[in-house]
Parts: sequence; C-alpha cells; structure tokens
Amino acid sequence: MRLVCVVGPTATGKSDLSLDLAEALDGEVVNADAMQLYRGMDIGTAKLPVAERRGVPHHQLDVLDVTEAASVAAYQRHARETIEDLLARGRTPVLVGGSGLYVQAVVDELEFPGTDPEIRGRWERELAAVGAPALHRRLAEVDPAAAANVLPGNGRRIVRALEVVELTGRPFRATLPGQRVPRYDAVLIGVDRQTTELDERIERRVALMLEQGLVEETRALLERGLREGRTASRALGYQQVVAALDGACSLAEAAADTVRATRRFVRRQRSWFRRDPRVHWLDGADPDLSARARRLVT
Repeated sequence: MRLVCVVGPTATGKSDLSLDLAEALDGEVVNADAMQLYRGMDIGTAKLPVAERRGVPHHQLDVLDVTEAASVAAYQRHARETIEDLLARGRTPVLVGGSGLYVQAVVDELEFPGTDPEIRGRWERELAAVGAPALHRRLAEVDPAAAANVLPGNGRRIVRALEVVELTGRPFRATLPGQRVPRYDAVLIGVDRQTTELDERIERRVALMLEQGLVEETRALLERGLREGRTASRALGYQQVVAALDGACSLAEAAADTVRATRRFVRRQRSWFRRDPRVHWLDGADPDLSARARRLVT
C-alpha cells in the first residue's frame, strides 16, 4: 500500500479527485487543510458535506473548537496515527489539502521544536506592547534569515520564531531539515489550473459561500468564541465577514477582499508545492484528470 497525496492551490478540484482515487483504490481520505480541522467552519472552508462524500470515510475533520490553536506538530502526530492505521488495515490513505507545511509534516521526517508557555507569553506581551513591525526588527537582529521569510505584520509567526530561537539556540529555519527525507512510500499528485480560470473559480466560490450562508455560519461561530481563536479567527472569508459584521466594511467589500486574499493565498500555495520535485502536476480542467491520476498510483 502507498500513501497517495492530492495537493495544490485552493479551488482546483482536489476534493473530487480525492474521492475518485479513494473509490478506485479502496481508500479513505485524510484531511490536510488546516482550517477544515475546525468544527463548524464548513461553508467558508469548502468542506465537503457528509452527503457528498460518496460514503468514503474522512479523517482529521472537525477535530478542534474554534477557540483552540491549530498545531502542526499535533496534526502530524494524529494524521500519522490515522495513516498508519489505514495502512495496517490494508486501506489506501488519500491525504488531501492545500496546507503545505501540514502535508510535508506527514510525508517527510520533520521534527518541530516544543513550546515554553513562559517564553511565548513574554514575547506575546512584547508584541502587544510594541507591535509586530518593531518585534520583526528584533527578530532580524537575532535571526536575519527567519526575518526575511516572515512577514513584518505576522505577529504570531514572529513570536514563534523568537520563541524557537530562544528555546533551541539555533536559527528558526535551522530547526527544520533542509532536505526532504520521506517517511512513507508516497505518490504526490498536484492539481492546478490556468490562473485566469482559477481566478474566476475563486470569485464564483466566494459568491456561492455567501449564498449558502457564510454570514450566518460566521455569526454562529462568533457565539462559540471565534474572536478568541488565534488560528480560526484568521481564516479566509471568516475574518472578512467579521469585519463586515463589525461595521468596518460592507458585505460586498468583504466578499471582494476575500477574493483578493484567496488569490494571494493561491500564489503562496503554488510557490510551496512547486518547490517539491516529487509532485506530479495535473490540470484540474482536464476531462481525463481522474484517469491520469489513477495511472500515477497503480
């Protein structure tokens, strides 16, 4: 049995392909989308409803409350347990998602530094006091390479980098292996589309999410503590709708901002996955997509 991975940018057709492959290979789907880990975040993450999963079991969905912070190290542990259980039972695990680090954490031998609440709390207090740009300059002093790879406005990532440097005494990037050391016999299938076509699909997807009730879903999540969730509150679509509900912008402006932010996210996803030479790229618009993918794994 092999691990089959379906990766690539959002809105390219990964979910449908993963179902095709799971049906063809006597498999089960393992989620690798960080935001689909959250209960109740369904419409805005394009999570497949149970009725549309064709009876294929899905794992690592709906495992966190929105108040909990997602951890790639915890995800790595749980996803590997699922995959190894499937392999032991003679089932084919089909790992699917567009969260690059989550995928790599499963398929490669990556080790993640631990955390220290006292150290992290100290850096978080400094972040609150001086702001992300100032703390980013501090990171540049102790770890210039990390600073070059972390956006000056990403306070959470800056705090994590400073925490790791203090914990390990090594540069932040040096805590992750520079080379890919595979853990499994895996085949990685990338799904992408022409940029113009994908831009149009994203615009249609955002409009459909609003029609399906994204605003109502967001209101329900706010009642469950969405604002307090360090990870969930930053999810594309939800943060824009929250801004509209707060009166900071109109719903039309929130939708347009979601489209723009999703297109930027697609560029980052492409950049991540295109760096991996193991990925076999297929066109999501190809009518023979499923057959081509099956030939790669059989």
